[in-house]
Amino acid sequence: MNHVEKLLSKKEKGTSKHKKKASGGGNKTWAILSISSIPLVMTLGNSMLIPVLPVMERELKISSFQSSMIITVYSLVAIILIPLAGYLSDHIGRKKVIIPSLIITGIGGIISGWASWKLADAYWLILVGRALQGVGAAGAAPIVLPLVGDMFKKEDEVSSTLGIIETSNTFGKVLSPILGAFLAGFLWYLPFFSIPIFCALSTILMLVLVKTPKTEEKGIPFKEFLIKIKQIFTDNGRWLYAIFIVGVILMFVLFGVLFYLSSMLENNYGIKDVKKGFFLAVPLGALCLASFFTGKKIKENKVLMKWITFAGIVLLGGSIVLLSFTKELWFMIGLFLISGIGIGASLPCLDALITEGIKKEQRGTITSIYSSMRFIGVAAGPPVIALLMRGTGKTIFYILSGICLLAAILVFFLIKPDKESHA
Repeated sequence: MNHVEKLLSKKEKGTSKHKKKASGGGNKTWAILSISSIPLVMTLGNSMLIPVLPVMERELKISSFQSSMIITVYSLVAIILIPLAGYLSDHIGRKKVIIPSLIITGIGGIISGWASWKLADAYWLILVGRALQGVGAAGAAPIVLPLVGDMFKKEDEVSSTLGIIETSNTFGKVLSPILGAFLAGFLWYLPFFSIPIFCALSTILMLVLVKTPKTEEKGIPFKEFLIKIKQIFTDNGRWLYAIFIVGVILMFVLFGVLFYLSSMLENNYGIKDVKKGFFLAVPLGALCLASFFTGKKIKENKVLMKWITFAGIVLLGGSIVLLSFTKELWFMIGLFLISGIGIGASLPCLDALITEGIKKEQRGTITSIYSSMRFIGVAAGPPVIALLMRGTGKTIFYILSGICLLAAILVFFLIKPDKESHA
């Protein structure tokens, strides 16, 4: 019996050791922080340019629509490639997709920075570099959601970690306008050159501190894989489509509002550079805190996730309607702060619903499609708002509040976790 007990003890230790490796070299905290660096870096790589867009318009002699395309081209490329990255991550492993993607993102930043520094007519090569960054973005941040689902088995661990991930994402949005404006104060193209540095740091953290769990399953043929994906949408289409559309709407409103606020602060109030960055950080800081506390609160309670999402969207839509009544600066900033709370409360709930509702084998692909949908909102927001700003100011707020109402209706009627097994 002693010999058997020793063997069992040895086996248990080996299993424990493997579990520790899967959670980041025995330290979940460092693994989570390392993973969280990815959405932080990707957000900095995009949002950091928003406060610099008016400067780019002057330096490159381009229109506001052309400057908005510097944000949009990044997202357009990512939209196309994200599902492919998700499929690859399901079959060759998450880190094997994430790490090369971080390197590609860094190279894109170097190209855009070099073009801005050395070329008189740099606009089109900047777009090429931004497109390359979009390629990298497709295989980095979107793969974080299924990676978290792989590493943590308990639903409350998954939801709380996703809350931290979303907080990191939103903290990047808080830091972005301040850091972007600060760097651009020295050289307007310096934000481009900072991106490869951030990517290098995140790559090192992923290589050293994150050990992903090994899977015994082999990749299935692509045709069979497509059949399984089709079956997922057949079984869960109603709530999946609702989450996809709501994700698009929230990102559209967020990036549209940021573009509008950045333009208004500089053109109407003469607020520029780092000072403008701090103003932009107010609603984004509220978004960050709301994401963090929501992730802690929801645990595995899917019913609570639904109602927090619904309440957050109603809060968002209501605050935007009120913006149509005045352009007084502090009133506007206060309402944008409330908007940030609404978005920040909703996003971790959507992340958790979709990550916990899909099996591991298809999780990378489904969550990547969701991330791709969110990028549609990111891509569409700035150029649409740039066009709407040519008309009467109130039209923008009516359109944004109207699509928020649509999102609230979708959440209310189509996401029913108390009646469905997954959502």
